[in-house]
Amino acid sequence: MAEETINEIKRQFHLYMDGVAAQSMRDKGVDYKINWGLKLGNLKQIAAQYEKSYELAIGLWKSNSRECKILATMLMPPAEFPEDLAMLWMEQTPTVEIAQYLAFFLVQHTDAATSLAFQWIASPSAIYQECGYNALSGLFSQGRQPSFRDMQELIDQALATRSHAAINCLNKLAGLSEEHEKIVEKALS
Repeated sequence: MAEETINEIKRQFHLYMDGVAAQSMRDKGVDYKINWGLKLGNLKQIAAQYEKSYELAIGLWKSNSRECKILATMLMPPAEFPEDLAMLWMEQTPTVEIAQYLAFFLVQHTDAATSLAFQWIASPSAIYQECGYNALSGLFSQGRQPSFRDMQELIDQALATRSHAAINCLNKLAGLSEEHEKIVEKALS
C-alpha cells in the first residue's frame, strides 16, 4: 500500500517540477541524488492530501530524494517517531535544508525533542547543530520553558557555535519572558 502511495506522490512531483530551482541548488553545492526542485508550498499541498502514517513516512524517507525526505518529515506521526529512529534519520540527513525541515515538521513535536536537541547542539556536525537549534526554537515558540541548567547549556553551546540557527534560538529563548531576555542579553554582552 505504501509503495503505491509513494509512486502516486512521485507522479505529483512531475506536475510541480522546477528544473531551474533544482539546477540552482546544484550550482550552490546542494546536490541530491534526485531533486525535482519543488517549493515548500507545493510539498505542503501534496502532504495535505495524505493522512500521517508511519509506514508511508518510512517509505518516503528510504526513497532518498530531497522531496521524499521532506514529505517524510511532514507525514510521520510524532507520537510514532521514537528517539532511536530520530537518531537514525539524523545520521541519514544529507543537508542543512533537510535538517531544518526535520526539526520544524517533526522533532519539535516529539516527546524526545528536548533530549535530542541538546544532544545535537553539542555535536561537532553543523547539520546536527542546525536541527538541534531549530528544534529548540520551535519548542520556545510553543512557549516551552527550559530548565535553568538547560538554558545555561544552550547559551554556552550557542556562544561557542555562533551560527545563524544558534542566534535565532537565543532570540526565541529571550522572547519567552523578561527574565529570559535579561539572561540572554547578559550572556551576549
